[in-house]
Amino acid sequence: MKARALLLLAACLAAGQSQAGLLTDDEARKQIKELEGRISQLEETEKQRARTLIDMQAQMDAMSEEVRKLQGRNEELQHNLQDAEKRQKDFYVDLDSRLRRLEAGVPQPGPAASTPAASGVEAPATPAPIDPVAENHDFDAAYALYKSGKQQASIAAFQDFLTKYPGSTLAPNAYYRMGAAYYGLKDYKNAVNSYLTAASKYPASGIAPSALLGAAISYQESGDVDDAKKTLKQIIMNYPDNPIAPRAKKRLDSLK
Repeated sequence: MKARALLLLAACLAAGQSQAGLLTDDEARKQIKELEGRISQLEETEKQRARTLIDMQAQMDAMSEEVRKLQGRNEELQHNLQDAEKRQKDFYVDLDSRLRRLEAGVPQPGPAASTPAASGVEAPATPAPIDPVAENHDFDAAYALYKSGKQQASIAAFQDFLTKYPGSTLAPNAYYRMGAAYYGLKDYKNAVNSYLTAASKYPASGIAPSALLGAAISYQESGDVDDAKKTLKQIIMNYPDNPIAPRAKKRLDSLK
């Protein structure tokens, strides 16, 4: 618009000069044509600059999205590493405990001996000992299903694990992963239940703050903003020094 206005002004000036006898008609037309050429160049330059800015903005948006994905992947990898370290530590603690009992001569738990019933009442059978190798194997199998995207199958596997090993140190993780699998299926009600079970039954476990955050996000996704806020506040109040607390505060602030 500005370029065209300048062209009109220049044409008027050239016409005025022609009428005043300062320029011939040919000279005036020549000057106007030169001005049109310059203005066309300026307009093309502006268009190229605009296209360049648009391309740069698109590249910046793509880079921002890539950074966001990488941050999410990094958080997942860190959590998986913590899970693996925790499982390894629990396994060796259990193994060390068993070795110490053997060294001290303490009998290991096993099937109840067959003894005559006293007064006609049968003695309760002693539960069979848990094999930590089988326990870890079953958890890893369920987790592999989850990682491969087979959410429904992983839920069934984790439920079976919890039935077989109700007292397992991996139980909090199993409930947490079940919550994540339900979330992946957009079954937010069951996701909340699984996450809250992990947090309420095992409040001292390292998974509890993450489970509460998962419950809060599931509440938010289902449209229950009030319960999402309550759960985020619970994280901040009960686990102020946990790395999850700043994330909970940031999400809470975004819901106000």
